[in-house]
Amino acid sequence: MKIVAPIASVEEAEALARAGAREFYCGFVPDEWIGRFRAVNANRRPSGNFRDHAELHRAVDVAHRRGGSISLVLNAQTYTDEQIAATITIAESFLKIGGDSLIVSDLGLVGELFQHVPLSRIHVSSVATCRNGSAARLCKELGASRMILPRDVTIGEACEIAAEVPGIEIEAFILNDGCVFEEGACATLHLPQNLGGPICLDNHTPHYRRRGSGKLDGPALDRLRDNDEEYRKWLWYRFSCGFTTNAAGMPFGPCGLCALPLLLRGGIAAVKIAGREAPTARKLASVRMVKAVLDRAEAGEDDECIMQFAQALRPSEQHCRTGYMCYYPEVLGH
Repeated sequence: MKIVAPIASVEEAEALARAGAREFYCGFVPDEWIGRFRAVNANRRPSGNFRDHAELHRAVDVAHRRGGSISLVLNAQTYTDEQIAATITIAESFLKIGGDSLIVSDLGLVGELFQHVPLSRIHVSSVATCRNGSAARLCKELGASRMILPRDVTIGEACEIAAEVPGIEIEAFILNDGCVFEEGACATLHLPQNLGGPICLDNHTPHYRRRGSGKLDGPALDRLRDNDEEYRKWLWYRFSCGFTTNAAGMPFGPCGLCALPLLLRGGIAAVKIAGREAPTARKLASVRMVKAVLDRAEAGEDDECIMQFAQALRPSEQHCRTGYMCYYPEVLGH
């Protein structure tokens, strides 16, 4: 099983490779894209991208020197006809310098790329919301070599897809960056906090009134307020526990570490650490955590012992008990 880690610099590639990552993914938004389209976003993230061709080339060299591979993310919500042409140029350039694969969300773009690059180099992004065996068969027929599952696919569903459709690799999320809605159905950007932040992190204050006439108070109002408080708590967990870390720098936030033994036995080929725009320290701590747990799973250690080890890494027992922080809450009986 491969650990797939995000990078935004050559230095990160070196550091994460030393920590145990062997597969990397990155975004690339060159100056010519920004100058031509007046947009900093070509892949759903306005930050955390490479900007320089030479630096991207060096990152590819680092990944290969470390015995790994590197993928380029091309998963914007939409591309104009002009942007599709520019995207194909970027894709061709990336593969020409030795890049290994392209992470693509729009199956229409896959069709356009068909005329220019080997489709065996395509990984279908989680943003394509492919979540069953039929979708996996379609991706395989299109020539893709990997399908990345959306965040809310269960362990059982993921393993069933892997067994049902051999010949295409299945990748699942393992750490960081939850999404309140179905990411592939999201038509917004995650703006910086000073511009309002993610639209789904809406900090409005609700006011309730009874339909028709009469005053809303007592137990009904208390239940509504309790529900609002639980929703705010769920949002906090979904958004990486406020992007907090423990004293050792280990990040809290959406996590699937306890599920690693089941994913490994179920034939999942790779597990993804999210967060291209995250600080290097967070990425590094994430790789170390996944590597430590995966090593135990691959050595055949008991699942319960692995779960205890994983939860004690940060430590995160109190967060784990809620089930809100878990990508795969079924391992906790939730």
